[in-house]
Amino acid sequence: MRIAVIDLGTNTFNLLIADVNASNFNIVHNSKEGVALGMGGINEKTIHSDAEMRATDAFEKFSSIIKSFHVDKAIGFGTSAIRDAYNGKEFALRLEERFGIPIEIIDGKREAELIYKGVTWIVEVDKPALIMDIGGGSTEFIRVSKNEEIQSCSLDIGVSRAYQSFQFQDPLSEEDCEKLLAWFEEKSDELTQFSNCTILIGASGSFETFYEMVHNEVFPSKMESIYLEKEELTETLNWTLKSTHSEREDHPFIIPIRRKMAPIAAMKTKWVLDKFGIDQVIICPFSLKEGVLREIAEQFLK
Repeated sequence: MRIAVIDLGTNTFNLLIADVNASNFNIVHNSKEGVALGMGGINEKTIHSDAEMRATDAFEKFSSIIKSFHVDKAIGFGTSAIRDAYNGKEFALRLEERFGIPIEIIDGKREAELIYKGVTWIVEVDKPALIMDIGGGSTEFIRVSKNEEIQSCSLDIGVSRAYQSFQFQDPLSEEDCEKLLAWFEEKSDELTQFSNCTILIGASGSFETFYEMVHNEVFPSKMESIYLEKEELTETLNWTLKSTHSEREDHPFIIPIRRKMAPIAAMKTKWVLDKFGIDQVIICPFSLKEGVLREIAEQFLK
């Protein structure tokens, strides 16, 4: 069965098309569109009209791609910006009616569950590990041990929320960094219940960008996780924190939608590395979309 999954993220919409069977899947298309759905309204719990126009344009492109690949089933998943907006349901319904693609608005717990299912489809670790998925509206954390979920939470500390909550200097000042750290701590009570882990598994997105910045090459397209030296990652995070917007604009491996908010993602990652005493980092290309495919694949076995 050929399935199309659309992840309607706060910053980026992602489309994955794959042929799915009971034991595996084969990716036939994977693309993303920078939408900035939460820009200008996420902290006011609204989706602005200009953001809806960008979302509609992205769906126009996705719809055309889906038709060209003769997909059997397409489904979208709305996350932080949509679930929090008072007009989120109406926004999703308009997209559904126009493009004929059902959109399920999921809560943070369900989002974390799908991320966990996607990541653990290809990552196997014997020691306790922390999965982290950096989003625009929220960030999901899942503590796993022997590939079993132990704890999970979805925190409203996404990079777009942070970006719109403060007036930052360019580059970030020490005061900016201190404010960010205090904000992360203030909003992460659930994370204090997590035991320390020595392994961090970065799910897709920003972590793939960090890999590309470290190695000056595109993240490998093969479906497997990759180890990243903590020292190399830390060096890249430090550069990102000290960089100006102009320097990030010139960087060949920072995509446009991430250039404004990359320092926030870097600060958050450093915070987690220190908070949990991380000494090993794994980058996983799978996340929410692949978690959906895994659930569909498992249905074939029932």
